[in-house]
Amino acid sequence: MGWSEVLSFVLVASLLVMSPGPNGVLIAKTVPFSGRKAGFANVAGFVAAFYLHGALSVFGISLLLVKSAEAFFIVKMIGAAYLIWVGIKALKEAWRNPVVPPQVSTKKYSVSQIKAFREGFLTNALNPKVTMFYLSAFPQFIPLGSDTMTSAFMLVLIHALINAVWFSVLILLFFKLTAATKKTGFQKWLKGVTGVVFIGFGAKLMTLKP
Repeated sequence: MGWSEVLSFVLVASLLVMSPGPNGVLIAKTVPFSGRKAGFANVAGFVAAFYLHGALSVFGISLLLVKSAEAFFIVKMIGAAYLIWVGIKALKEAWRNPVVPPQVSTKKYSVSQIKAFREGFLTNALNPKVTMFYLSAFPQFIPLGSDTMTSAFMLVLIHALINAVWFSVLILLFFKLTAATKKTGFQKWLKGVTGVVFIGFGAKLMTLKP
Protein backbone atom coordinates (compact mmCIF):
# COMPACT_ATOMS: atom_id res chain seq x y z
CA MET A 1 0.00 0.00 0.00
CA GLY A 2 1.51 3.27 -1.14
CA TRP A 3 1.44 6.70 0.43
CA SER A 4 -1.10 7.95 -2.11
CA GLU A 5 -3.61 5.36 -0.93
CA VAL A 6 -2.88 6.15 2.71
CA LEU A 7 -3.28 9.90 2.22
CA SER A 8 -6.49 9.38 0.25
CA PHE A 9 -7.87 7.21 3.02
CA VAL A 10 -6.88 9.82 5.63
CA LEU A 11 -8.85 12.44 3.71
CA VAL A 12 -11.95 10.26 3.35
CA ALA A 13 -11.82 9.06 6.97
CA SER A 14 -11.27 12.60 8.28
CA LEU A 15 -14.33 13.88 6.44
CA LEU A 16 -16.36 10.99 7.82
CA VAL A 17 -15.18 11.56 11.41
CA MET A 18 -15.65 15.34 11.35
CA SER A 19 -19.07 15.31 9.72
CA PRO A 20 -21.97 15.85 12.15
CA GLY A 21 -23.34 12.62 13.55
CA PRO A 22 -24.32 10.66 16.67
CA ASN A 23 -20.72 10.49 17.93
CA GLY A 24 -20.39 14.24 18.32
CA VAL A 25 -23.80 14.50 19.94
CA LEU A 26 -22.92 11.73 22.39
CA ILE A 27 -19.69 13.52 23.37
CA ALA A 28 -21.61 16.77 23.85
CA LYS A 29 -24.04 14.97 26.13
CA THR A 30 -21.47 13.01 28.12
CA VAL A 31 -18.73 15.52 28.98
CA PRO A 32 -20.76 18.28 30.73
CA PHE A 33 -22.43 15.73 33.02
CA SER A 34 -19.79 13.03 33.45
CA GLY A 35 -16.43 14.67 32.78
CA ARG A 36 -13.47 14.09 30.51
CA LYS A 37 -12.83 10.48 31.53
CA ALA A 38 -16.33 9.44 30.49
CA GLY A 39 -15.87 11.33 27.23
CA PHE A 40 -12.65 9.47 26.51
CA ALA A 41 -14.47 6.25 27.40
CA ASN A 42 -16.99 7.14 24.68
CA VAL A 43 -14.11 7.50 22.23
CA ALA A 44 -12.67 4.14 23.32
CA GLY A 45 -16.07 2.64 22.51
CA PHE A 46 -15.99 4.28 19.06
CA VAL A 47 -12.55 2.78 18.38
CA ALA A 48 -13.56 -0.69 19.55
CA ALA A 49 -16.53 -0.59 17.19
CA PHE A 50 -14.26 0.45 14.31
CA TYR A 51 -12.09 -2.60 14.89
CA LEU A 52 -15.20 -4.76 14.96
CA HIS A 53 -16.42 -3.34 11.65
CA GLY A 54 -12.92 -3.61 10.19
CA ALA A 55 -12.65 -7.27 11.17
CA LEU A 56 -16.10 -8.05 9.80
CA SER A 57 -15.26 -6.29 6.56
CA VAL A 58 -11.94 -8.11 6.16
CA PHE A 59 -13.48 -11.51 6.80
CA GLY A 60 -16.46 -10.73 4.58
CA ILE A 61 -19.10 -11.23 7.23
CA SER A 62 -20.46 -7.70 6.87
CA LEU A 63 -21.07 -8.37 3.20
CA LEU A 64 -23.96 -10.56 4.27
CA LEU A 65 -25.69 -7.51 5.72
CA VAL A 66 -25.65 -5.82 2.34
CA LYS A 67 -26.44 -8.92 0.30
CA SER A 68 -29.23 -10.00 2.62
CA ALA A 69 -32.07 -7.49 2.80
CA GLU A 70 -33.50 -9.20 5.86
CA ALA A 71 -30.22 -9.12 7.81
CA PHE A 72 -29.60 -5.51 6.88
CA PHE A 73 -33.15 -4.57 7.90
CA ILE A 74 -32.74 -6.22 11.31
CA VAL A 75 -29.43 -4.50 12.05
CA LYS A 76 -30.78 -1.19 10.78
CA MET A 77 -33.84 -1.36 13.01
CA ILE A 78 -31.82 -2.39 16.07
CA GLY A 79 -29.47 0.55 15.50
CA ALA A 80 -32.33 2.97 14.92
CA ALA A 81 -34.16 1.71 18.01
CA TYR A 82 -31.03 2.21 20.12
CA LEU A 83 -30.54 5.80 18.93
CA ILE A 84 -34.20 6.61 19.49
CA TRP A 85 -34.05 5.03 22.96
CA VAL A 86 -31.06 7.21 23.86
CA GLY A 87 -32.94 10.25 22.55
CA ILE A 88 -36.11 9.49 24.52
CA LYS A 89 -34.04 8.90 27.65
CA ALA A 90 -32.33 12.29 27.22
CA LEU A 91 -35.69 14.04 26.71
CA LYS A 92 -37.11 12.42 29.85
CA GLU A 93 -34.11 13.59 31.87
CA ALA A 94 -34.49 17.12 30.51
CA TRP A 95 -38.20 17.15 31.37
CA ARG A 96 -37.83 15.72 34.87
CA ASN A 97 -34.77 17.79 35.86
CA PRO A 98 -35.39 21.40 34.76
CA VAL A 99 -32.07 22.85 35.95
CA VAL A 100 -29.28 21.46 38.09
CA PRO A 101 -28.48 24.18 40.66
CA PRO A 102 -24.78 25.16 40.85
CA GLN A 103 -24.49 23.92 44.42
CA VAL A 104 -25.78 20.47 43.47
CA SER A 105 -23.25 18.07 42.02
CA THR A 106 -23.93 16.68 38.56
CA LYS A 107 -22.82 13.24 39.77
CA LYS A 108 -26.48 12.27 40.03
CA TYR A 109 -26.78 12.68 36.28
CA SER A 110 -23.39 11.29 35.30
CA VAL A 111 -22.58 7.91 33.79
CA SER A 112 -19.75 5.57 34.66
CA GLN A 113 -16.82 5.06 32.34
CA ILE A 114 -18.00 1.52 31.61
CA LYS A 115 -21.43 2.77 30.61
CA ALA A 116 -19.87 5.58 28.56
CA PHE A 117 -17.72 3.00 26.74
CA ARG A 118 -20.79 0.85 26.09
CA GLU A 119 -22.74 3.82 24.73
CA GLY A 120 -19.89 4.75 22.40
CA PHE A 121 -19.48 1.17 21.23
CA LEU A 122 -23.17 0.54 20.58
CA THR A 123 -23.67 3.88 18.85
CA ASN A 124 -21.14 2.78 16.21
CA ALA A 125 -21.49 -1.00 16.23
CA LEU A 126 -25.23 -0.78 15.53
CA ASN A 127 -24.89 1.95 12.90
CA PRO A 128 -25.26 0.50 9.37
CA LYS A 129 -23.71 3.68 7.98
CA VAL A 130 -20.40 2.71 9.57
CA THR A 131 -20.82 -0.79 8.19
CA MET A 132 -21.42 0.60 4.72
CA PHE A 133 -18.30 2.77 4.98
CA TYR A 134 -16.24 -0.31 5.77
CA LEU A 135 -17.85 -2.16 2.88
CA SER A 136 -17.72 0.56 0.23
CA ALA A 137 -14.85 3.01 0.79
CA PHE A 138 -12.65 0.89 3.04
CA PRO A 139 -11.89 -2.03 0.65
CA GLN A 140 -10.86 0.35 -2.14
CA PHE A 141 -7.71 1.27 -0.23
CA ILE A 142 -6.64 -2.30 0.59
CA PRO A 143 -4.15 -3.88 -1.82
CA LEU A 144 -4.66 -7.49 -2.79
CA GLY A 145 -1.92 -9.87 -1.79
CA SER A 146 -0.18 -11.39 1.16
CA ASP A 147 -0.31 -8.18 3.22
CA THR A 148 -4.04 -7.60 2.80
CA MET A 149 -4.82 -8.30 6.45
CA THR A 150 -1.99 -6.09 7.72
CA SER A 151 -2.97 -3.22 5.42
CA ALA A 152 -6.62 -3.47 6.42
CA PHE A 153 -5.96 -3.21 10.12
CA MET A 154 -3.45 -0.42 9.54
CA LEU A 155 -6.27 1.54 7.91
CA VAL A 156 -8.52 0.78 10.87
CA LEU A 157 -5.75 2.11 13.13
CA ILE A 158 -5.52 5.30 11.06
CA HIS A 159 -9.30 5.73 11.25
CA ALA A 160 -9.17 5.18 15.00
CA LEU A 161 -6.35 7.72 15.46
CA ILE A 162 -8.19 10.37 13.45
CA ASN A 163 -11.28 9.69 15.51
CA ALA A 164 -9.33 9.91 18.79
CA VAL A 165 -7.64 13.20 17.88
CA TRP A 166 -10.81 14.90 16.65
CA PHE A 167 -13.01 13.89 19.55
CA SER A 168 -10.27 14.54 22.11
CA VAL A 169 -10.29 18.15 20.93
CA LEU A 170 -14.08 18.24 21.29
CA ILE A 171 -13.88 16.67 24.75
CA LEU A 172 -11.41 19.30 25.97
CA LEU A 173 -13.53 22.06 24.43
CA PHE A 174 -16.73 20.88 26.08
CA PHE A 175 -14.90 20.38 29.37
CA LYS A 176 -13.68 23.99 29.26
CA LEU A 177 -17.25 25.16 28.73
CA THR A 178 -18.65 23.03 31.54
CA ALA A 179 -18.00 25.55 34.32
CA ALA A 180 -20.00 28.20 32.52
CA THR A 181 -22.85 25.90 31.54
CA LYS A 182 -23.43 24.80 35.15
CA LYS A 183 -24.66 28.30 36.01
CA THR A 184 -27.48 28.36 33.47
CA GLY A 185 -30.29 26.26 32.09
CA PHE A 186 -27.86 24.96 29.48
CA GLN A 187 -27.99 21.45 30.86
CA LYS A 188 -31.73 21.15 30.33
CA TRP A 189 -31.36 22.61 26.86
CA LEU A 190 -28.48 20.25 26.05
CA LYS A 191 -30.44 17.20 27.17
CA GLY A 192 -33.41 18.30 25.10
CA VAL A 193 -31.38 18.98 21.97
CA THR A 194 -29.50 15.69 22.41
CA GLY A 195 -32.80 13.81 22.67
CA VAL A 196 -34.25 15.42 19.55
CA VAL A 197 -31.06 14.88 17.52
CA PHE A 198 -30.70 11.22 18.51
CA ILE A 199 -34.34 10.55 17.70
CA GLY A 200 -33.80 12.31 14.37
CA PHE A 201 -30.75 10.17 13.59
CA GLY A 202 -32.71 7.06 14.53
CA ALA A 203 -35.62 8.01 12.30
CA LYS A 204 -33.25 8.80 9.43
CA LEU A 205 -31.49 5.49 9.92
CA MET A 206 -34.79 3.68 9.42
CA THR A 207 -34.91 4.98 5.83
CA LEU A 208 -31.33 3.95 5.03
CA LYS A 209 -30.99 1.53 2.14
CA PRO A 210 -28.05 -0.82 1.50
